[in-house]
Amino acid sequence: MGSLFRSEEVCLAQLFLQSASAYSCVSELGERGLLEFRDLNPKVSAFQRRFVGEVRRCEEMEKTFTFLQQELRGAGRVLGPCPDNPLRVQEQSEQLAQELREVSCNRTSLRGRLRELRQYLHVLREGQRFTSLPAPLGSPPRPRALSEREPILDPSLHQHLDRKINFVAGVIHPWRVSAFERLLWRACRGYLVASFVEMPEPMEDPATGESITWVIFLISYWGEQIGQKIRKISDCFHCHVYPYPESEASRADTMSGLHSQIQDLSVVLEETEQYLAQVLDKVVLALPTWRVQVQKMKAIYLVLNQCSFDVTEKCLIAEVWCPVRDLTQVQDALRQGSYKSGSSVECFVQRIPTSESPPTLIRTNKFTAGFQSIVDAYGVASYQEVNPAPYAIITFPFIFAIMFGDVGHGLLMFLFALWMVLYENSPSLRQASNEIWLTFFEGRYLILLMGAFSIYTGFIYNECFSKATVIFPSAWSVATMANRSSWSSDYLATHPSLTLDPNVTGVFQGPYPFGIDPIWSLATNHLNFLNSFKMKMSVVLGIVHMGFGVLLGIFNHVHFQQRHRLVLEFLPEMVFLLALFGYLVFLIFYKWVKFSAADSMVAPSILIHFIDMFLFTSNTTNLPLYRGQVPVQTVLVALALASVPVLLLGTPLYLCCRRRTPRTGCPAPVAAGEQEPLLEGQEAGNSVNATKEDVESGGHSPDAEAKPHPLRLSLSPPPELSEVLWTMVMRNGFVRLSYVGGVVLVPVFAAFAVLTVAILLVMEGLSAFLHALRLHWVEFQNKFYVGAGYKLCPFAFAPDTWE
Repeated sequence: MGSLFRSEEVCLAQLFLQSASAYSCVSELGERGLLEFRDLNPKVSAFQRRFVGEVRRCEEMEKTFTFLQQELRGAGRVLGPCPDNPLRVQEQSEQLAQELREVSCNRTSLRGRLRELRQYLHVLREGQRFTSLPAPLGSPPRPRALSEREPILDPSLHQHLDRKINFVAGVIHPWRVSAFERLLWRACRGYLVASFVEMPEPMEDPATGESITWVIFLISYWGEQIGQKIRKISDCFHCHVYPYPESEASRADTMSGLHSQIQDLSVVLEETEQYLAQVLDKVVLALPTWRVQVQKMKAIYLVLNQCSFDVTEKCLIAEVWCPVRDLTQVQDALRQGSYKSGSSVECFVQRIPTSESPPTLIRTNKFTAGFQSIVDAYGVASYQEVNPAPYAIITFPFIFAIMFGDVGHGLLMFLFALWMVLYENSPSLRQASNEIWLTFFEGRYLILLMGAFSIYTGFIYNECFSKATVIFPSAWSVATMANRSSWSSDYLATHPSLTLDPNVTGVFQGPYPFGIDPIWSLATNHLNFLNSFKMKMSVVLGIVHMGFGVLLGIFNHVHFQQRHRLVLEFLPEMVFLLALFGYLVFLIFYKWVKFSAADSMVAPSILIHFIDMFLFTSNTTNLPLYRGQVPVQTVLVALALASVPVLLLGTPLYLCCRRRTPRTGCPAPVAAGEQEPLLEGQEAGNSVNATKEDVESGGHSPDAEAKPHPLRLSLSPPPELSEVLWTMVMRNGFVRLSYVGGVVLVPVFAAFAVLTVAILLVMEGLSAFLHALRLHWVEFQNKFYVGAGYKLCPFAFAPDTWE
């Protein structure tokens, strides 16, 4: 069978790589993604391996790339597509990073200097307004407030007017103004006048990078000691203090000089920005390719560190797990790698025997990957055992649909999945960061089939948003019943519920063409009838599903050459299943065929017959279905009971007898085609299927595997929730008359749509999904599937090599 039905044959092989061509050979193998490398130096630390220097160099380049990525993110640049791989990655990347650091540092320095010059210019301009007022002849300049509010200190200090006034000017963060004022007042009361005003334009804060409106302050004081206090307080509040010339002519010259410096710095800064943009353009083009190339380089050296050297240290030896069908491709990849490196000696691969259980390889595509994930969530398949995934492609959506059958709900699910399938190549869908969305997206084909199957079962149940649909005319005729029965006006007045009798000619005209007749939605026993139908259908489908799982065990027994399991496990399992529950399915169909509407009143109860079957009794009030029913049931129960000890003790006793004969104690002869396990799980010979018995049993005791599993069936969730949602929400809009009903229907329909999606689609859909998952894991896979293997993880540069 193919890879999807059973895992591929995988072998252990050795690669002999020449030192000169080892890098290029491993690179070629990584591009194809064929092999899983084994570590031949498990006891050697990462710092003592052969290529640790190359790995460290790759990590240093990754740090450089991280710096370049941060610079691009800060500049708002987006990485472009990957061009051809350039040469000398390390040299070029370090050169670009050094150049980018220098240009960025110069730009930061120029911006800081330009910001300081502009702040200084604003301080002088505002200070000019403060100190340019005319003063009385022979008196010092009188300060005034620069803001609309009054200054903290009284400027009319006449006792100090004959002293020289000095100034401290600068800018302060607006959040620190209040505390700065209070501290100045407490430390220098009566010896200064402080004025504050907001700067006309916002500027960048060098500490946080935010754009804020700084506050300019100008403090006039008397005395050198007061000036020292003011400067210390300004330093504590991280104020930018600037020199303030005393004369007006000096201030004018300083402002003129600041204007020229600002113009020169603006020109230099503009040129620096242009040059920085050119450097960033180079980084945008080169960084994606460099990053991919260095990641590949690092991965290759990590693989080479897992190899061992021969005695001459001129050849590297690697051990790999390889699919047998890909051995020719591996040899071709080694030949290509040797040719690209210019080596005259070709590398080669050699298959070697092993007693270890190989990893499991099941190739999937975008359609089968979702179903394989469901199986792998239970456990990765043991090496070459039957894979349940191809059968789950049909059974899983169908069993889900049995519990979620509704045309409307299934159609919404189908359309949602169809949208994801049609736009599956969209980057916005594939690269989303929401984990729940990615789960839905990865299972888009599974959801598509679940929606399609739900539409099918919804037509069988005749339910669309919990309401019956009239696709074909009903097969029941009320008019015929009224014409040919004893219904009178008095009878109709006293009986609000009427019963249609199918025995009356013309009342029942035959079965509905497809699904359930819509007239059942009007019946008072609608739920009882539908639940009885779904109960019997669940029993039939459940037994068929479980029996199919037991039959699949035959392929495992034959493949692993465990033919004794056919007699000691498969045969008693089928006897137990069919003698009890297979017989129950027979009773269901036999009752459907034998009894009709004419004699339905005397039809016996299957449930009572099934109970009496285990009690070995008969019930006189419950008529038998056929002659000789009690002896047949007695024989079936006896066969089922007889199969239990065979299931529990058959395999353990056989294994004990096969290992040792009763008389001499010598090992018993091994049957042809079987392998005899030795002590500690080893086996004679060098076959890759070393411990077939252990692989099939998954390491569990045979007793535990041989126990019959209880029958657990899942019914369809009751439709009461859908009917309640329709009755209590949508019906309120339809029962209103005239325009009021139409107005009320708008918000009512919105609430109905939200509740349908939130409760019925999401919650009930998840509940049905979990039930279907449990039925597959416990009732189906558990009959033949161990799931004790581990995946083959190939060394590949592409993450989806086999998907």
